[in-house]
Amino acid sequence: MLKLTKKADYGLIALKHLAEHPETLALSAKDVADAYGIPAQLLAKILQRLTKSGLLRSQAGMNGGYALARDPRQISAFEVIDAIDGAFFITSCIKGAKSCDLTHQCTVREPLRRVNETIAGVLKSISIYDLAEGETPPGKKGEELIALSR
Repeated sequence: MLKLTKKADYGLIALKHLAEHPETLALSAKDVADAYGIPAQLLAKILQRLTKSGLLRSQAGMNGGYALARDPRQISAFEVIDAIDGAFFITSCIKGAKSCDLTHQCTVREPLRRVNETIAGVLKSISIYDLAEGETPPGKKGEELIALSR
């Protein structure tokens, strides 16, 4: 089963929360953590990582906190996951042939690569805005995921 890490979950939740509150110039990690019952110290580290990756901007001081660095329509779920967890692979053989003794006779590497690309494509097509609005992105994204599960 494919599963996001807790850190990626928390990062997506935080960016979604920031997108839902565009009227607020900046929200603290504690504000976001309290709203969802997320450990504040862990969320602060995640938000710092997202700031370093350019997805968030931080403001120091009394009214400081975090805000989206770009329009939420321009930030994909894939970017958030990549910034937190690194490159997205469903299996280690996608990374390179050195980690597997069966590379030359493998019959599943190419199909798994296509699955990986499809999942990455779906994540790239889902914006933080989509998450905040609770909408399914247009197109056949849901159908693609259903087809993958067959």
